[in-house]
Amino acid sequence: MRSFFQAIIFSSCVIALFSCDRDKDEGALPNLAFKTTTGYWFRSDSIPMNDTILVGIVASKAEDKDPLIRFTATSQMDNAAAATIYTENLSGSSGDNYTKDLTIVTRNQVGSEKYTFTVVNKDGLSKTINFTLTVH
Repeated sequence: MRSFFQAIIFSSCVIALFSCDRDKDEGALPNLAFKTTTGYWFRSDSIPMNDTILVGIVASKAEDKDPLIRFTATSQMDNAAAATIYTENLSGSSGDNYTKDLTIVTRNQVGSEKYTFTVVNKDGLSKTINFTLTVH
């Protein structure tokens, strides 16, 4: 009986040893940032109704083998659900380095507008940046 339990324990150890993936690549998050040069909006702040702003993003892959595959921009008005305002599938050179400029016009209504920008890489890892506008 003792040798039976020893065999089970030995088998369990062998299975555990071979099922471990020691070289598993956890991956790196893609790079994503706002353009912050003159003329671009990139921060949470108070802003008038019906105002027009230009938002620019710069994204790049963090690892050679994990190109960017998608960019998405969403808006959330007050406490409503977020809605997609722009999405683009990326490939080729856009999968390595991507830039996008979006023109946003605030509502003709006082409230809160949250804008979120996300890039996703081949591994499914994503990076998100956002800002919230208080419209007055």
